[in-house]
Amino acid sequence: MALKRLALEIGMGTDIRGGDYTKAAVRALRDALWHNSLTVATALGRSSDDMRVEVLIGVPRPAEVDKAQVLAVLPHGTGTVSVVEGGLEIANEAGTDKTVIAQAAAIVRLDI
Repeated sequence: MALKRLALEIGMGTDIRGGDYTKAAVRALRDALWHNSLTVATALGRSSDDMRVEVLIGVPRPAEVDKAQVLAVLPHGTGTVSVVEGGLEIANEAGTDKTVIAQAAAIVRLDI
């Protein structure tokens, strides 16, 4: 058997005030996952916990994302998190705060 890509889910998340990259990343992954209900694992006679999920997060400052908090969002299966430069950071007019926009992609694979 070999790992086969079954789904690509994408989402966006923000932290409107406070510039919290992890909060924006977690919201982006939730956005990607919570609009779907993957039944393919059970349709193939497998458990949803057999899924392997590769999570990709794009934010302007990748080092500021807590990968463990992002990974904790996954409701099923096992996963990995990679954070790359992307997304947006928008400063307020006073320059005292910022909005962070993160993008997420979840690539779901199953050994079939």
